[in-house]
Amino acid sequence: MAIRIYKPTSPGRRNSSVSDFAELTPGAVPEKSLLKRYKRKGGRNNQGFITARHRGGGHKRMYRVIDFHRTKDGIAATVDSVQYDPNRSSRIALLKYADGEKRYVLAVDGLKKGDVILNGPDAPPTVGNCLPLKNIPAGMEVCCIEMTPGRGAALCRSAGSSAVLMAREGGWAQLQLPSGEVRRVPSQGRATIGKMGNSEHDAVRIGKAGRNRWKGWRPHVRGTAMNPHDHPHGGGEGRTKGGRHPVSPTGKLAKGGFTRRRRKPSNSAIIRRRKSRRYGQLKLR
Repeated sequence: MAIRIYKPTSPGRRNSSVSDFAELTPGAVPEKSLLKRYKRKGGRNNQGFITARHRGGGHKRMYRVIDFHRTKDGIAATVDSVQYDPNRSSRIALLKYADGEKRYVLAVDGLKKGDVILNGPDAPPTVGNCLPLKNIPAGMEVCCIEMTPGRGAALCRSAGSSAVLMAREGGWAQLQLPSGEVRRVPSQGRATIGKMGNSEHDAVRIGKAGRNRWKGWRPHVRGTAMNPHDHPHGGGEGRTKGGRHPVSPTGKLAKGGFTRRRRKPSNSAIIRRRKSRRYGQLKLR
């Protein structure tokens, strides 16, 4: 893929860019049997409290039902089309299995119309195939990784992301994640060979506030512009930083602080923590 830069015909178009969508299949339309109504929640939980700030509005969209489990083993699937998904940064591929069933999967880099992919332990470790980690050679790039066997892909699902299978020991596989963290996952869990497509997604420049509103992002107000009872950075005569490290509205460190629970059960699965730009190597507490 590549980035198409708009000409500065207006202030909103200046410094704005968009994907050229060259990897999408021309003329492809969403599969109606795999569409569901997407109910927006505006960042609120089941009690109506805001748990994710600055969410709301946005363009209406339908949810594409994605097969994150890839459990249809031993049946060849042909890529019918590569399509855009408004609900995620990566592209999706519509598969047609030999028995006639259709399913959506996340499209890896290099996947195109007409390719044939397989699922299951007997599948060869080629790009697009999904098989258990215990059957994948060490050193390969993988994505759409299961953290719990049978629960579906949970790791490395966003555009351009992938992990490296470093080693296997006993019933565990060691993965180096995009953040630099090295952790163990069960080797019975499945993963897809390759890296996620649309790798230049983070290079797209929004250009104007309206594009974020279409995505469902509402305006963000700086803490220093608030009153003291609204934010720890609020108040003061004139513009001030408040004399403390940046924090969230609830007082949590916003840059480089520990956000993981001390006694989280999965702490034992982390072999090496990710690196922090502020504090260097983070340690488990």
